[in-house]
Amino acid sequence: MPYEALYLHIPFCKSKCLYCDFDSRADAACLDGMAAYLDALEMQVRAHGNAGELDDVKTVYIGGGTPSLAGERLIGLVCSILAFCTPVEFTCEANPESFSAGLACLLARAGVTRVSLGVQSLVDCELSSIGRIHSAVDALEAVQSARGAGLTVSCDLMCGLPGQTLASWERTLGMLLDGEVRPDHISVYPLQLEEGTPLERMERAGTVRVPDEDFQAECMDRAADLMRFAGYARYEVASYALPGCECLHNIAYWTGKSYLGLGRSAASMRDEGDSGRERFVQLDDGGIEFDRESLSPREAVAEDLMLSCRMVRGISVELLDHASRYIPVDLIDAACSRAVDLGLARWSHGALVPTHAGWLEGNELFGLFWNLARPA
Repeated sequence: MPYEALYLHIPFCKSKCLYCDFDSRADAACLDGMAAYLDALEMQVRAHGNAGELDDVKTVYIGGGTPSLAGERLIGLVCSILAFCTPVEFTCEANPESFSAGLACLLARAGVTRVSLGVQSLVDCELSSIGRIHSAVDALEAVQSARGAGLTVSCDLMCGLPGQTLASWERTLGMLLDGEVRPDHISVYPLQLEEGTPLERMERAGTVRVPDEDFQAECMDRAADLMRFAGYARYEVASYALPGCECLHNIAYWTGKSYLGLGRSAASMRDEGDSGRERFVQLDDGGIEFDRESLSPREAVAEDLMLSCRMVRGISVELLDHASRYIPVDLIDAACSRAVDLGLARWSHGALVPTHAGWLEGNELFGLFWNLARPA
């Protein structure tokens, strides 16, 4: 199947957040190599474009790291991409401290349609507690800069931060949902303590206290309530959008579309239909070394069932019917029944859709369907 989504990874940051375990570089020597890295990335774009592999790309996403740290140098990359495809959505990630009105206008003129801002919180002490180097004022100004350039605006938020309370969380949500800010799209993620990160070591040593999962669940529920009242529709476990502003790129991931990832640590997936799927991760800067994995048709369908549980619309009748070509119907029925019996999902017009409990206990729900990947 042709690639329908293109992801480009720019692994550079001005400062690495205390919770981050992503492939990103923040020391001065690494930043000095950004220009060479972007040149190599453009070469990869041209190679795949000349091979016709970008012809069907409908969504593009430049992520990181902090792509906005590259400043005007991003424009050349954007133009290289658009020489080979005409996406309906083109997103660039940005952090408030490196995003300006000038850069927003340059990106919009070059063909970027959407910016995703790493806001995380609008309480300065919470931002400091996780190593973010922007302020609440910086974040709000970044939203206005993007909007002023005519870009669709998405904001990422995090709950369960050190020192965070339900009142401070509601303050962040209230400021973001204010009529003068009001981004088109909001994603909400609970803080994950990844082993070996500075924040995890601090928490283990007792120098920082991170709220528990019950608090995170309460924050997620409060966010859902406030955003519903503000006119946002939840379309995925962590994502809310105003009408027509869903992230098409992420939906491509969750619905089994083939995607190409370029840049160090970028992941790709090519769907081969009845032959299964190929997944590969780029291991170097130049696109020569890869870690590859093959999925059987049965594993690919189980993955589709699992990822559909992230979406409000759930597992469609069509997907259930398609899955029965590769997985015994009795096993599919048993997994669906188990999900319903546990209160993790319910039937709605023939589709199996996740419940509130299903999203809170996502790993259990996802596991029911991923376990179908291999014969019992």
